[in-house]
Amino acid sequence: MDYLTDLADNEEIDAYEQALQGFLNGQIDADRFTATRLQMGIYGQRQEGVNMVRVKIPGGRLVGTQLDAIADVVEHHTQRGEAHITTRQDIQLHYVPLTDTSVVMRKLSKGGLTTREACGNTIRNITACPLTGVCPREHTDITQHLNGTVRHFLRKPLNQLMPRKFKISFSGCESDCAQAMIHDLGVVAVKNEDGRFGFKVLVGGGLGHKPHEAIVVESFVEEKDLFLVIEAVLTVHNKYSDRVKRAKSRIKFLVDRFGEAGFVEKYQEELARVKEALQNQGYPKGEWTTGRTDVAAPGQGAPREIYEQKQAGLHVLPISVRLGQLTVPQMRGLSGLLKRFDLAEIRTTQDQNLMLVNVPQAQLADIQAVLADLGLGLPKAGDDVVACPGTSTCRLGITSSPTVGGKLSGGEHDLRIRVSGCHNGCAQPEAGDIGIYGEGKRMHGKLVPHYQMYFGGNGMAAGGLAFKGPSVPSARIESAIDRVQAAYAADRADSESFFNWTRRKGKDYFVELMADLMAVNAEEVLSVVRDHGHTDDFRVLQLGGGECAGAKQVQIGTTFFDAANERNYRNALKFQRKFEESAKCAEAIAWLIGQGLTQLVGGRKCDTLAEQAEELLQVLPAKPALAKSLANFAHYFSKPAEELNDQLLTEWYAEMDGWTNDVAAFCMDFDRQLDLAGALPQTGAASSSRQETQSASVA
Repeated sequence: MDYLTDLADNEEIDAYEQALQGFLNGQIDADRFTATRLQMGIYGQRQEGVNMVRVKIPGGRLVGTQLDAIADVVEHHTQRGEAHITTRQDIQLHYVPLTDTSVVMRKLSKGGLTTREACGNTIRNITACPLTGVCPREHTDITQHLNGTVRHFLRKPLNQLMPRKFKISFSGCESDCAQAMIHDLGVVAVKNEDGRFGFKVLVGGGLGHKPHEAIVVESFVEEKDLFLVIEAVLTVHNKYSDRVKRAKSRIKFLVDRFGEAGFVEKYQEELARVKEALQNQGYPKGEWTTGRTDVAAPGQGAPREIYEQKQAGLHVLPISVRLGQLTVPQMRGLSGLLKRFDLAEIRTTQDQNLMLVNVPQAQLADIQAVLADLGLGLPKAGDDVVACPGTSTCRLGITSSPTVGGKLSGGEHDLRIRVSGCHNGCAQPEAGDIGIYGEGKRMHGKLVPHYQMYFGGNGMAAGGLAFKGPSVPSARIESAIDRVQAAYAADRADSESFFNWTRRKGKDYFVELMADLMAVNAEEVLSVVRDHGHTDDFRVLQLGGGECAGAKQVQIGTTFFDAANERNYRNALKFQRKFEESAKCAEAIAWLIGQGLTQLVGGRKCDTLAEQAEELLQVLPAKPALAKSLANFAHYFSKPAEELNDQLLTEWYAEMDGWTNDVAAFCMDFDRQLDLAGALPQTGAASSSRQETQSASVA
């Protein structure tokens, strides 16, 4: 099994370390360094001088050596001694001094772990149903498709400087336990009416600001086309999403902007182009089966009890982790448990818990005894509570979500409680049975902490986003949740689910149910002005905003990465002897870089390449060769398609790649903090080797 223990790259850690030293020495400004560290998974906290390090755990799968590496970092480089499991199956390490971050990366890399692209405007950690490979219902073990996607897109020029972050999920059957509905892109293994196996693909889901359910862009695609579909969706996002209004730059806003039909049309245009260029690309091949439908889907996150795998005699053992917080002794103990019982892995889940797989019946009791010694154990009714860090560390936090989360319970019906410290929804409140997020409201001249409530969320198939309920003062949120649970217990019909009950009762019912808790008269205001865990009156700190949207992008940098993606298409089409199509990609490169360079030095965009070359010469007379080359390209691309051949394009592309590197050298001299690593063409043998690699099959 491929556990992705080779994703780290020491050369990029070297480059990060140089950038860190440049920042500390005053040679790189804060905005540029912010972009660099976000790309490497280093996120600022509300506390000065320390950072959060986000470690990517694709699909949530960890081996013992990786647990050891994380424990070592937590023990020696954090100030609080805990690791945090996120709803995206990452591991976050808080209170890491900035000066330690490169050392932390190196220690993590020894375990095969990377922080690359865990933050910033790129593909974030890819999540999966945690039961992949062991669930009786699944059509295929989607780990191999997920891992192939990780390998294919990590460090890919296309997704290095996207307008905004991009989140992907993988589910192994139609139940969709990984919640495609709430993701930018969700992949769901399906069996169609003809009995063929493949994937359904959903796009445009999201929580936080303006929650949005994903739409279906492909009801069925064969596995050979999966990478092409993902690349086409990413291209639509990269090409059309808003790069100026950051609050509206997620792909879900494109669905609203174009309309569902219009969005699908844009996607299909890009897919046709991607298919033409990359039709010979390799892809992971799965083993497919119908799967059992007589076994209930376990739901989002880990099962709530010991679960029988599809492999006879083996079991899933879920481990409840309070609010996702793991100590160093617990991590070391879990690593030792894997070795002692000869278990290959442990998995993080979307509900901030852990689970073991492939556990024989004879080992269940002994493993539970070891877990008890570590202060861990099976889930218990009521403890399905998820909370983001909130004001404990997050610059965007408004309320202390971990503090209140620790006081809440899902009660006897084991409801899923999701607590976010602000509207951005990192705890996925719109996908919980009861979700809440922190906000401030002014009442009688005082700022009062509140929790906006949501009811009846379920991101799986046949589910739906929670609907918005009342906003209740933070001091009364425990009473509000208790009241909802009591109403559900008293009013539910037979085994009616909470999801169905909330929809039967409707929004107005909950407003009426909470009316007295929402109301605060002048005499009561002093009793509600403090947030949980605080002894002073509530206030919202102005910390300059969060960093989840990334630092301000340098347009010329985006230009070079877009050109790099076109170069991949150019080379692939030439390899297929599709000379006219390849030349169009080359022309696009000339347009991108020519316009980008001209604008960088104060010029304007023009209607033709020839005019662009003249404009470039006017605004950059000190570098006439750059404009002359652009004029040459304009002449080249005017040739009739029937005159194009392999030798001619080889000569043109060599000249173009040399020009691209010359323009890059000028730009990096013009802006000495510009980083174009990964966006520039390689020449000679290195370029040929890269092209051969791109044409090879994915293992």
